[in-house]
Amino acid sequence: MNSLSYAILGILSRKQQSGYELGKHLEYIWAAKLSQIYPLLAKLEEKEYVTSFRVEQTGKPDKINYQITDLGIETLKSWLRKKPNKPVTRDEFLTKVFSLWLTDLDNAIMLLTERENDFSVKLEKIKNDLVTLEHENGADMYNPSSIFFSRLILLKRRMRLCQDEVEWCQWVLQLLSKVQKPV
Repeated sequence: MNSLSYAILGILSRKQQSGYELGKHLEYIWAAKLSQIYPLLAKLEEKEYVTSFRVEQTGKPDKINYQITDLGIETLKSWLRKKPNKPVTRDEFLTKVFSLWLTDLDNAIMLLTERENDFSVKLEKIKNDLVTLEHENGADMYNPSSIFFSRLILLKRRMRLCQDEVEWCQWVLQLLSKVQKPV
């Protein structure tokens, strides 16, 4: 099984949900598209790590919810005891920054400004999610035995990463602002 499969099991260990809802919950720990999630759910169901059932909805199509099984929980627990793989960094933006010397100043500024804006928007969303988490769960989210604790620490990590990215972009933009444009 791949890491995304374990991420899906981890999310389902908290509560049953649809593939679409899984996609929303995955956004803080794994970049995955629904086109990746649904085939993995089918494989997980085939291996009996999850089960699915139809949920009737009024005024819209029925949805399929997924629920982790006891075998899925045991598989997840076993995986948690193993050493994780080294992180992989694949970021097209960083590849472009590596070759920044080949572009003009205006394009470089645009590239960094867009990145700063994107991460500023992400940062605000994370801050709002943290406020909601605290409002809904209070002190329970600081209890390491609570299912909300991992959400708290992952949101805080993501917030710091976004803050660092915004500050780094601002630093590079400041360096670029000192460059003289050719006349």
